[in-house]
Amino acid sequence: MEITTPVLITWHDGKSRVCGDFRALSNYTKADRYPIPRIPHALDKLEKAKYITKMDCMKGFHQNEVEPNSMKLLRIICHIGIYEYTRMPFGIKNSPAHFQRMMDTIFQEEVLEVWMVVYIDDIIIYSETWEDNV
Repeated sequence: MEITTPVLITWHDGKSRVCGDFRALSNYTKADRYPIPRIPHALDKLEKAKYITKMDCMKGFHQNEVEPNSMKLLRIICHIGIYEYTRMPFGIKNSPAHFQRMMDTIFQEEVLEVWMVVYIDDIIIYSETWEDNV
């Protein structure tokens, strides 16, 4: 099955860009049930922290390559041609689970349970002292 998904988004400043509307693809995608952290549980870990550092993985999804056999499912057709995503776009049903799994693998449990919370593409480092936070 090949699905095309053109959408033109126009921002309030007049700029526009072509994006994908992947809702049709989601109807045929088996859900990845990898657990995303529950926000209340993550916030509980920060309760005693005196120092908190938040980092965002800017365009984090786009750091992941799309498998070649999946690219045809991520096509966008517009008046100037057919384009395929080569990097994981936002809006794909399993993108959050895939990214969370990758982050959990990078920052293994020993770190995550002691001084770090990872929520998809956000990283929070917490500590009771400035030295530990740095």
